[in-house]
Order: sequence, then structure tokens, then C-alpha cells
Amino acid sequence: MTETPPFKLRHWLQDRAIRALIGGLLLLPYRWRVPLCGWAVSRIVAPLAGYRRRIRDNLAMILPDLPPDQVARLVRQVPDNVGRTVIEIYSGAEFIERAASLPLTGDGVEALAAAHAAGRPVILVTAHFGNYDASRAALIARGYRVGALYMPMTNRYFNAHYERAIARIGRPLFPRGRAGLADMVRHLRGGGMLGLLVDQRMRHGAELTFFGQTALTALSAAELALKYDALLVPTYGIRQPDGLSFQVVVEAPIQAGTPEAMTQALNDSLEALVRRHPEQWFWIHRRWKGRGAPRNAG
Repeated sequence: MTETPPFKLRHWLQDRAIRALIGGLLLLPYRWRVPLCGWAVSRIVAPLAGYRRRIRDNLAMILPDLPPDQVARLVRQVPDNVGRTVIEIYSGAEFIERAASLPLTGDGVEALAAAHAAGRPVILVTAHFGNYDASRAALIARGYRVGALYMPMTNRYFNAHYERAIARIGRPLFPRGRAGLADMVRHLRGGGMLGLLVDQRMRHGAELTFFGQTALTALSAAELALKYDALLVPTYGIRQPDGLSFQVVVEAPIQAGTPEAMTQALNDSLEALVRRHPEQWFWIHRRWKGRGAPRNAG
């Protein structure tokens, strides 16, 4: 039986503030609430939470030659995309309706359809880029049986309603760890598709590279693909210039090999995309090993 985490006043207060913000925004029309949430996270939440400083630190380490005006732009735009993503996920039916109409593009669309028709399992790998649930919603709308592996939030109060929000987009959901392992395996063995994110630093991950720097990366996506003879397919929801719509990209399946080589290919896929759209990746993550560059003012 899982023990309930102890009460933490800081987490409870954070959750009250988040609930108030989300609840207020959901009263507004979709086309207003999404950019407004982006503005609120970029201009209010980001400086208070230290996101601006973390973005600057990561950029200084990874893209040291980036001009100051470009750094300043990303410091604003990255948390704006984070805010838009959060309120989109909480918008439930309105977000799903928009995502359902999105066409699938990319070299992996036919392979994905063939796997679905044949009942072959698929590991769909995405990242904290654009809106990571846009592709899941678009695929579910087409009848694809897409489950999602997710990492429960540290803040249990926030996690409770976040789980409900992502569940409205589609089920089944599998919490990372023993709790969701058996159900996840049954889903894959039954020919289902499993979506997961691989762009966070994992303490026991393999020492691979991302933007030329060591990035501890979980090998689980590749290991699952090899174990269950599943396709390993990168897929992304790329935010479009209007700030509200997406291009859903399904890339060609990763060639089978060692888990390390396959996972490095996933890192390379994401890196190429981030270089084209740096404002859409969550640079607020502590993705790389070590402390990186000295901190700048936020």
C-alpha cells in the first residue's frame, strides 16, 4: 500500500495559488485564456520561481554564443509556452477538439498506421516541447490506443488534479514505477501504444549527449521497444505562429540497435527540433550533469 506523503504547507499554498489561477482562466474563452496564461507564467511566475535564471544558466552553458537579445527573447518566450501548455491541458474538451482536427505529418505516419492495423505495439517518444499532449490527443482521436507513462508531481496536492486533467485527454495512464508497471506491460502486449517523455535528467540514466553535453538519459523507451518488439517513434506537437494551433509530427521509427544507440538517436531528434524552435523547449529543466555556467540575474 502506498503511503500518503506528509503535509507540506509550502506545497499546499502553491497548489492553492495554481488552482486559483487555472480556475479563473477557465472562465474565459479559450482564445483568450491560452495567451493570458502564457503571459502570467512568463511575467509573474517565472521571475518568482527562478525560471528566468535557470533558462539563462542553461543557455549560457549550451548556446554561449547566442546574442543577448536572443537570450532575452527566450527568457520571455519559454515560460510563455509553458503557461500555454498548462492551461491547454486543463481545457479538456476544448483542447481535445482542436487537437483532433490536426493532420499527422512526417515520415513515420504510414509506419504508425501499419503498426496499428497489425496490432503491433508502439513506443511514442516525445519531450517537454511545444505541447507534449497535442500528439497524444490527435492520435487518440484517430482511434489509436495510446496510453501514457507519466512521472507523478512532487507536490501531491497539485498532482491530484493534474492527473485528472491529463486523464481527460485520454486513458490509460501509468505512473512511473512499480505501481503502473504491470498495467503498462499488459497494454503493450495487447498491441497498444505507449507515450512517454525522455528529456529529463534521470539520476541513474545513461551518460549520453544532448547539445554536446553529458545528459543522463533513461534507456527505458528503447529497452521496452526491444523487449516487446515495438516500434520506437519520435512524435511532437509543434506550436504554430498563432500560439494556439499545432503541427503534429510523427518521425520515422528509430532503427533497432543497442538501447544506448537508440536513445541517443532520440536525443539527436529532439536536439534538431529545439535548434529550429528553441522557444518551445522547457529550458527550465536541470537537464545536464553538473552545475553549468555561473548564475546570472533573473
